[in-house]
Amino acid sequence: PEFTKEFNILVAPCISPWGYECIERWNSQAVDPNRSFNPNGQVVEGRSFNPEPATDESKALIQYLEREFPEEQWTCHLDLHETTDTDKTEFRPAKWARDGGNGEAPDESIPDGFYLVSDETNLQSGWYTAMIDSVRKVTHIAPSDEDGTIIGERVVQEGVIAIPNPSSLGLCAGVTNAPYATTTEVYPDSSQATPEQCNQAQVACIVGALEYILQTSKECPSSSTSSSGAATKES
Repeated sequence: PEFTKEFNILVAPCISPWGYECIERWNSQAVDPNRSFNPNGQVVEGRSFNPEPATDESKALIQYLEREFPEEQWTCHLDLHETTDTDKTEFRPAKWARDGGNGEAPDESIPDGFYLVSDETNLQSGWYTAMIDSVRKVTHIAPSDEDGTIIGERVVQEGVIAIPNPSSLGLCAGVTNAPYATTTEVYPDSSQATPEQCNQAQVACIVGALEYILQTSKECPSSSTSSSGAATKES
């Protein structure tokens, strides 16, 4: 689809270059860039996704957006992520030790399949359905666990979890003012999917997201979609 005819698209291809090269969630300073976009965000004791201190990676993107698009009204923000086995073997144990945990880090499984992270204050069920339906043509959708959750968060519809407002958590998905914003997750170490399928799933998600927005704008002409779309990529 020729989306550039309808959207001004900004792509930040790699927010965390060191993490990408090393296949690590955090940067060389042992900080997770995707928790560092709002160091003044809400900290809740015991929660696994509290804001982290600002990083060079987050500051670089924030400064770029403020400099180049100071008054931009974004339409869509897709924050593309993948989780690898290093999360379980390296990142989580190291973070547990860094934060003063005793003994071994809790054994947390990695969801096997594609899923989306939604803002519980701005649920867009139709939009999420369009993305999930587009992705399932390429790869499998992560099932909920026996508690009806994915990564400990409630599943609000197939393949979609809801968390507090991303900005309050310091997440990259909250760095723009887009009404359509989400974080994707794929698992390239899955025995049911190849890394190439995971890449294709990300593309399918983008296509599904933008096609839905365009269709919605045709049905409701008063809702403008001719501003900007943002797609960011993290390791």
